[in-house]
Amino acid sequence: MSIWSRIGDALSALTQGEGLSEVFAKLRTPPERTVAFAIAVIALGAKMAKADGHVTRDEVTAFREVFHIPRAEEANAARVFNLARQDVTGFDTYASRIAAMFGAERDTLNELMEGLFHIAMADGEYHPREDDFLHQVADIFGLDEREFRSMRARHVPDAEPDPFDVLGLPPSATYDEARARWRQLVRETHPDRLIARGVPEEAVKIAEKRMIAINRAWDEISLRPH
Repeated sequence: MSIWSRIGDALSALTQGEGLSEVFAKLRTPPERTVAFAIAVIALGAKMAKADGHVTRDEVTAFREVFHIPRAEEANAARVFNLARQDVTGFDTYASRIAAMFGAERDTLNELMEGLFHIAMADGEYHPREDDFLHQVADIFGLDEREFRSMRARHVPDAEPDPFDVLGLPPSATYDEARARWRQLVRETHPDRLIARGVPEEAVKIAEKRMIAINRAWDEISLRPH
């Protein structure tokens, strides 16, 4: 059974009245943990895509960029996205269940947030309601304000991102502090490390994009006089 079939079955259980607790309880061990991560992105991504009032083709395309969908699985993938979009469960309930499942794995929650930012920016606009949505999800996931601003700076091109924001540092940080932080983020974000941890393939793709932003920020800081 493909991952998309397994995801579809899990989401069907939600629409047929089975509770989130029961569904996620079945997805706590490999390979179902990959299914759980996928449902997290699908469910929250579908809810957020509607936060600005409509779901655009660009947002659906962005979802496809996060998830590699073989042509043979496109029908299953469409079913999954539509089920998640139609589900009446509040996004905060999903976010709370996801936080309970991955709470001890902060990196996984951060990677999920990165995916949501990617979907939010798919149509080229960062809507205030999307910002509010992501802020609330970040709070439920336990991210602090600095971490949220750092993610926002990496994804939202409303202004040239401050490299210190991208690294999650205050503007007063020294060169040595910035270098230490950059090295830490590179270690945490490196795809090889994530693969070794058994992180889902979709999360690795998100981390690769994050690595580009981190290295770009360090390049800018390292070229400044110090």
